[in-house]
Amino acid sequence: MKHQYFKYIGVVILLLTFAFASNAQQTVVNGTVTDATTKETLPYVSFLITGTEKGGRTDADGKYSITINDNHTQIKFSYVGYKSVIKTITPGKEQIVNVELPSETTQMDEVVITASKRPKYKNKDNPAVELIRNVIANKSKNRMDHYDFVEYKKYERMMFSMSNLSDKFKNKRIFRNYKFLFQEQDSTKIGGKTMLPVFQQEKLSDNYFRKSPEKLKTIIVADKRVNFDERFIDNQGLTTYFDRMYQDIDIYDNNISVVSNQLLSPIADGAPTFYKFFITDTIQNHNPKLVELSFMPRNNTDLLFEGKLYITLDGNYAVQNAYLTVNKDINLNFVRALEAKLDFEQNPDKRYHLSKSNLIVDFGLSKKGGTGFTGERTVNFKDYQINKPHPDTTYYGSAVPVVVADAGKRSEEFWANNRPEALSPTNLKVYSNLDTLQTIPSFKRTMDVVTLFFAGYKDFGPFEMGPVNTFYSFNSVEGFRLRLGGRTTTALSKRYYFETYAAYGFNDTKWKYFLSGTYSLNNKSIYAFPQNYLRASFQRDTKIPGQELQFVQEDNFLLSFKRGENDMMLYNDFYRLDYVHEFENHFSYSLGLRKWNQTPAGSLYFANSSENSLIKTNSIRTSEISVQLRYAPHEKFYQGKVYRTPLVDKYPIFNFRYTAGIKGVLGGEYNYHNFMGSIDKRFYLSQLGYTDVTLEGAYIAGKVPFPLLSIHRANQTYAYQLQSYNLMNFLEFVSDHYASINIDQNFNGFFFNKVPLLKKLKLREVMSFKALYGGLRNENNPAVNNNAMQFVLNQDGVPITNSLSRDPYIEGSVGIGNIFKLLRVDLVKRFTYLDNPNVSEWGIRARVKFDF
Repeated sequence: MKHQYFKYIGVVILLLTFAFASNAQQTVVNGTVTDATTKETLPYVSFLITGTEKGGRTDADGKYSITINDNHTQIKFSYVGYKSVIKTITPGKEQIVNVELPSETTQMDEVVITASKRPKYKNKDNPAVELIRNVIANKSKNRMDHYDFVEYKKYERMMFSMSNLSDKFKNKRIFRNYKFLFQEQDSTKIGGKTMLPVFQQEKLSDNYFRKSPEKLKTIIVADKRVNFDERFIDNQGLTTYFDRMYQDIDIYDNNISVVSNQLLSPIADGAPTFYKFFITDTIQNHNPKLVELSFMPRNNTDLLFEGKLYITLDGNYAVQNAYLTVNKDINLNFVRALEAKLDFEQNPDKRYHLSKSNLIVDFGLSKKGGTGFTGERTVNFKDYQINKPHPDTTYYGSAVPVVVADAGKRSEEFWANNRPEALSPTNLKVYSNLDTLQTIPSFKRTMDVVTLFFAGYKDFGPFEMGPVNTFYSFNSVEGFRLRLGGRTTTALSKRYYFETYAAYGFNDTKWKYFLSGTYSLNNKSIYAFPQNYLRASFQRDTKIPGQELQFVQEDNFLLSFKRGENDMMLYNDFYRLDYVHEFENHFSYSLGLRKWNQTPAGSLYFANSSENSLIKTNSIRTSEISVQLRYAPHEKFYQGKVYRTPLVDKYPIFNFRYTAGIKGVLGGEYNYHNFMGSIDKRFYLSQLGYTDVTLEGAYIAGKVPFPLLSIHRANQTYAYQLQSYNLMNFLEFVSDHYASINIDQNFNGFFFNKVPLLKKLKLREVMSFKALYGGLRNENNPAVNNNAMQFVLNQDGVPITNSLSRDPYIEGSVGIGNIFKLLRVDLVKRFTYLDNPNVSEWGIRARVKFDF
């Protein structure tokens, strides 16, 4: 037994000896190649181990790495326009060898300059265009979906920083406690010399792709990020927002999403129409040979890239490397600089896959400099395997990434062993620095003020007061209105939430109030995704029939300003019980029970006809049950204090709602069934911008008074509302069945960019079209049925409420967007029902719209 024990020890020692001997013969060399004069890094420099055919090229950052198993002592570096340099290395050890290449100059006795007109650029008989057409023709076989199965590991790092900070800014009194946060970097890089990191995240994932049926399953195995206090910032929403702005770059896609815009790829099917191409170099000593293909936009303000592609001449016409940037005059807001670098590696079948991408964008209010923000996203791909199928269960549940249970709890040792490239010491400190920052009292006070200003809530620990923009408003019924309210936070409980407000109108001398209690069923904040809660509430307040609000409260101060007459309102009493359940795949359903009492206010009245006279009714009482279904695949949003702000993308959103009125239950006076459905979809049109389309329809079965019909969304404010009819008056049209279409087209400056006087203003063209077709059955139409509740008459005895006849309601607009980078102004025209009382055929509406 002892002999056997020593035998095992001897085997182990022998293996260690062989391993040591093997390592002793191995030489690992890495470093950076730069210009000897400017000190700038040189991308794609060729290097060769002397006496062999083994070598490689530096990456887009001028970095290289090579492992040598023999006793070679020299590496030769070569680059077009530079003198070759030979560096001596020491065999058998790991070493850093940086290289400076001197520029190659030619001595000339005499220079003769002859002026001639530059030949006009054309696609015909242009070898650069012929080359890019070959790249386009071979795109399908160079894409991931060329294979039946693909799997790979993916590492992502996102960092967001305040950038280009001056010493004056850095030394301000407000930052005296935050000196430890600042970073110094190479001043030649995007973002300037001094940075102040504010966010960092790293993710490691396993990815499995199947072509038929197409599925991409992502399993996040590690996730490390800066987490801010949830009272101030939605951490998940912040990550989602950055992911939306910095999406993966697929050079083979026709359009590439960058900072929420679609830029045409230089190898898109129609690229030769919008780009100019030039062959600027041929790299002979690379295997296979590479052609450096430079490209630039024909119009420098269009949403296009400029840069260089390195194309293989091995029959694949694949992209080996890519450098993408944008013209300084591009019609992108707040983008001072953009740089993307892509590296590809060869598969065993001699085709190529993306191995690394790096995207840096520097933002600022002015492109001339000053303090701004810089975001950088680096993605590495490794262990790339093709056509190795897995069981079907591997690809299930691919709609959203799957996060393993302990992904956010990985140790520092785990990250050190699994990062493809080690973080710099300063970047490693970002996590601890920002954790420390949140413990500093002055930072907490600053965030308190910022939250009050932007979100409208003042935090008091277990309770927060707001929103402040509703504290004061006015309207023709209530007159001067004051409101005060607030809600509890997770500091009080993660299970129980309460919200309340009280308001008083000095004209109608009535109190309005709201109170709700909510129980979270998943022990998460009821404002965090995915929601799962039960809520009971009571509300007594005013409402304008047919006013549809998006992301604002109805008593927002700015909505106090309205056009025309708008003194018809309702006093509503709502008793509600709601259950809401969301799922990770963004499917959700809600169940509701509501007791509703409507009382007319102002000039609004409820009346039935009786022998040529009107008998007025004080109220309408209903009891309802409802079911609502919603499916928004791949939906992304930022969760604010009150509303979710959607990050609109190409994926559709489906809504369906069924409401049943029950007579005789809880005082309900009517039986009816209301079915409503809608689809929202954005269509990206490449250089022509994008189109937002909404289709909606509803049907109400049963005899009901007009306040229970579909009161179409009108707008009597001066703001342009996307989902409302901007020249329709409140309560002007009602229906018990309808279908509508809403089209909003944004051209992103495609036409204005061609007009010399306009292109410098970076204006953008917008158009809209809205059509509504519907009607009333006879049982609900007082014009043909005296038993139906009568429409309200104006002073001239003319009904101000109407049903849609055979003609649809149509309005459209043309407008200019991006005025001062944030304002959209539309000239709106109403095309039908112009004889209705107090209508406007034309109107000018404005909308604040923050876009990149």
